[in-house]
Amino acid sequence: MMKNEIVASSFRDPSGFVFSSQGVIYRQVSQSYKAEFDRLMESGLYEQLVGAGLLIPHEEVSAIDSPSPDCLYKIIRPEAVKFISYPYEWSFSQLKDAALATIAVQKMALKHGMTLKDCSAYNIQYHQGRPVFIDTLSFEEYREGDPWTPYKQFCQHFLAPLALMSLVDVRLIRILQLYIDGIPLDLASSLLPYRSKFSFPLLLHIHAHAKSQTRYSDKPIEKKEFVRSVSRTALLGLLDSLESAVKKLSWKAAGTEWADYYNDDSYTPAGLDHKQELLKSYLRSLKPSVVWDMGANNGFHSRLAVEMGSNVVAFDVDPACVELNYIQMRKSKEINILPLLLDLTNPSPGIGWGNEERLTVPERGCADMVMALALIHHIAISNNVPLSRAAEYFSKMCRSLIIEFVPKSDHKVQRLLATREDVFPEYTPEGFETAFERFFEIVESNKINESDRVLYLMKRE
Repeated sequence: MMKNEIVASSFRDPSGFVFSSQGVIYRQVSQSYKAEFDRLMESGLYEQLVGAGLLIPHEEVSAIDSPSPDCLYKIIRPEAVKFISYPYEWSFSQLKDAALATIAVQKMALKHGMTLKDCSAYNIQYHQGRPVFIDTLSFEEYREGDPWTPYKQFCQHFLAPLALMSLVDVRLIRILQLYIDGIPLDLASSLLPYRSKFSFPLLLHIHAHAKSQTRYSDKPIEKKEFVRSVSRTALLGLLDSLESAVKKLSWKAAGTEWADYYNDDSYTPAGLDHKQELLKSYLRSLKPSVVWDMGANNGFHSRLAVEMGSNVVAFDVDPACVELNYIQMRKSKEINILPLLLDLTNPSPGIGWGNEERLTVPERGCADMVMALALIHHIAISNNVPLSRAAEYFSKMCRSLIIEFVPKSDHKVQRLLATREDVFPEYTPEGFETAFERFFEIVESNKINESDRVLYLMKRE
């Protein structure tokens, strides 16, 4: 980003915007939001939310030039989030925990005479191992009788995708990538099984809600006819009902090939120990601060990097692996690992207005190191990506690379080739090194004991 550039994802908010100055993220509070911001800070709500780990802390700053000084009230510097992630990259339990955190924020706001004016899932980021609300300008004064404005948004961003993941297929989280403001409730209602109507919260908040939207979608009505008075007691009842609906939804991660990867015969015990020692040696030599583990599985090797002092984003294509990784992270209260869902052959694109509101992975930062372990054969053989293209893409992500080459003699590659013609003449150790040497310097390579696999340490030239 250039100096003092407004972040593309915040242009819709009239209360203020996020901008970057010399690589540091700031948020401008506009004059139009002055009263609400002061109420947030003076009511005790800010301190309570931050103390509970539900809201990102910030400090006010003055020695920063505003990109839009005419409407400036204040500039704040939020505590930095190490990696920005999006809801369609989360596991089931990550989305569920984000939903519950949003409800907790709303309930706490009500106790201080305030309410949320929007409930976008993008207002949540994973920070220090937990879901944290990051939009400081999403609060407004609560007025008795007003309906909860973001009710529909909460259902679209949280309840509908969670219900689809739980009751239909966990991979339907990817629909959020298509619908940037949440899954339309009529679509969710049509996709959910009939038995979902026997769950009163789902019947009320998705099926009946969708029917109500459809009924009024093409009718000219007066605003006073459509907006009904909602008491504080009724609002709390609505929040309790949504919270109960979210808590009752579940999904168990088990039984996939990748979730059980380290329980199969990919390595002998001695081979796995040797691979771990090589990884530690490579990590120790470069001491990367930020590591992206591509194909992280359940985070087995990601945690080696954490033990060596790195902050790790652990990507994997398998929802079960990401879920198991997150559950372990949560159980162990780990703060330096972030499991995320990512198909490297079809990664998160730039979407939203101008394809700039939600960024690609490389646009969100650059890792000191990428780890790509037992991955290249899936990229090159399962998905027909030339080694040179893989090397080029990795070079855009990182300064150094630990990558494992799995040769054709390996039984995993033999399994991939068993049902198809071998049209990969360049997939050899020599072809691999030639492709990657166009973008990296090979610092070290070691054959893993009791295996034909080779582990490489590379640095970008």
